[in-house]
Amino acid sequence: MKLVVDCRYVRRDGRHDGISRYTAGITGGLGRLVPLTMLIDDERQLELLPDLPWARTRPPASLLEPLIPRVVNRLRPDVVFCPLQTSGSLGRRYGLVLTLHDLIYYRHRTPPTEFAWWVRLGWRLLYASYLPQRLLLNRADEVVTVSETVAEEIARHHLTRRPVTVVPNAADGEPLPAAAPGERARSIVYMGAFIGYKDVPTLVRAAALLPGWTLHLTSRIGADERARLERLAAGATLVFHDGIDDAGYHRLLDTATALVSASRDEGFGLPVVEAMQRGVPVVLTDIPIFREVGGSAALYAAQGDPAAFAAAVRLLEDQGEWRRRSTASLEQAARYSWDASAARLLPVLQRVAERRR
Repeated sequence: MKLVVDCRYVRRDGRHDGISRYTAGITGGLGRLVPLTMLIDDERQLELLPDLPWARTRPPASLLEPLIPRVVNRLRPDVVFCPLQTSGSLGRRYGLVLTLHDLIYYRHRTPPTEFAWWVRLGWRLLYASYLPQRLLLNRADEVVTVSETVAEEIARHHLTRRPVTVVPNAADGEPLPAAAPGERARSIVYMGAFIGYKDVPTLVRAAALLPGWTLHLTSRIGADERARLERLAAGATLVFHDGIDDAGYHRLLDTATALVSASRDEGFGLPVVEAMQRGVPVVLTDIPIFREVGGSAALYAAQGDPAAFAAAVRLLEDQGEWRRRSTASLEQAARYSWDASAARLLPVLQRVAERRR
């Protein structure tokens, strides 16, 4: 089987986002199982990718993306795996497996502001109805997604006639043998974007109900959003890291009491696994995807309820409860690894390649 993995969604600035990390992780896992070629559009992407053969082409946001098979056909692949659903397919002479991570933007339709205007316009058209998504997914031979929760949504909305396989997200590395030793600070950590459905204001209001505690907000944030959250703080102690590297993030988790997320919608929730992998308990919104990923190890609070989040955090002040949740978190995190996800994906790719031959 000659396999090409579309790695053009990997970041160029040395820091992963969710799609970038999924791409790099699943590519590394596949690369430990079978030979493959990575498709990139910028050599800076190689900094975040495994040391595997690669070929270079145009970026995926190019207006010529629908014609990308004219380039990929020259590599003579049996099958191409794309970690998104937007790879071009006109004239392809290979099998194609596409990925749909979530359906969040059907419910929260504002596109990310960093995109060009015409990309934002296309985004709004894409999520105006389910028809464009059906057209995208039905171009593939098979489809994968990252959670059972999203797979159920795909089926409920009849988004594709193609077989759908769950290939979960995962955190880099393996779970620690135990949580980092030492006294835990009265601190909670949020890792994620500052966009509406993430509901960061609920965490800020919860922090205001936890005197003596600190809420660490790790991601990059604009000045206007920071000012808005500071106005909501009402006595809460907030620390804005405005971007943090992996080493700094791990150091922060290793002294924190919990990771928290008040998100109302997710396709997976990778920071949950990243925290549990280090034995850090998690306090999450009580929604199906967090129940799937956090299992019985997590603590849950009602959507938009700061008092419920604060009460769940206070439960972890009991050292026995914290240790029990920490041990359960390590066990839950062990369910997710890139090697396990690659092993789920490989039969899909082999099946598609065989059909194409």
